[in-house]
Amino acid sequence: MVRLLHDKIAIVTGAGHGIGRGHALELAKHGAKVIVNDLGGSVDGGSSGSNRAAENVVGIIRDRGGVAIADFGDVGDEQQVDAMVQRAIDEFGRVDILVNNAGIVRDRAVWNMSVEDFDLVMRVHVRGTWLASRAVARYWRDRAKASEGTVFGRIVNTTSGSGLHGNFGQSNYSAAKSAIVGLTQTLSVELASIGVTANAISPGGRTRLSATRPGAKPVPEADEVEDDVFDPKDPTLSCPVVAWLASEQSQYLSGQVIRAIGENIELLRGWSPEASISNGGSRWDATRLGTLIATDLYRTRAAGLRLGG
Repeated sequence: MVRLLHDKIAIVTGAGHGIGRGHALELAKHGAKVIVNDLGGSVDGGSSGSNRAAENVVGIIRDRGGVAIADFGDVGDEQQVDAMVQRAIDEFGRVDILVNNAGIVRDRAVWNMSVEDFDLVMRVHVRGTWLASRAVARYWRDRAKASEGTVFGRIVNTTSGSGLHGNFGQSNYSAAKSAIVGLTQTLSVELASIGVTANAISPGGRTRLSATRPGAKPVPEADEVEDDVFDPKDPTLSCPVVAWLASEQSQYLSGQVIRAIGENIELLRGWSPEASISNGGSRWDATRLGTLIATDLYRTRAAGLRLGG
């Protein structure tokens, strides 16, 4: 097997269970040395948990002949994130790849959601992704300046269908996942000059987070999935995409969102004009907008959709 990530150093946050565990195992399979980060908390971030999850993943990687160490830092804490990145450098000499996967859910309809519910979800997803990205960006920028050139660096962030399309009861989660897309696009612009790419993956599948919904089926861990059985809800189906995004082969791709769900991989396009009308250099009249939008704007949109197939 071609090992896309031979001797690369990768950090995967939220790697104790589910999709994050799958990412860590996939990167290790392709030769990366992995820092398995997981705080060990519950899916709603309300309990401290234990170090067992990260240590279990490290044990699986080592049993398979790979190299990994566990990290139990809180991705929402600046000092702990900086220490995680520094630990990777101290242990392995550098950092090449960051996969931001850590996340929690606190689902409630907006009228029932507390400020704490909103803030904690934003803290883990948005602040956590930003803190880890900033830590590796500073490290890579310093290396690039020292060598007066570019460096190898990959950031893969995690968004979701909720962030891209919205979902009832997830005004906090969908806002966070949408914010991560904007962060990813900005990182791709800011880090391009030093050779670093930043992309977002939108995975699908049964996870500890999805298992919190009423009537949800039991969730297999990534190491329990059978390779020869295709399950469209397999939480590891996006992991090969992440391994490729983390590799040398993906250098040309940055600032993109890739949806990997079931047997399909989709390159998504962000907000772009679908239809437009012009007032010819004059100020709009609010009393006429209703008619213009309902007729001219939507007629233009419908015509464009027909032309597009």
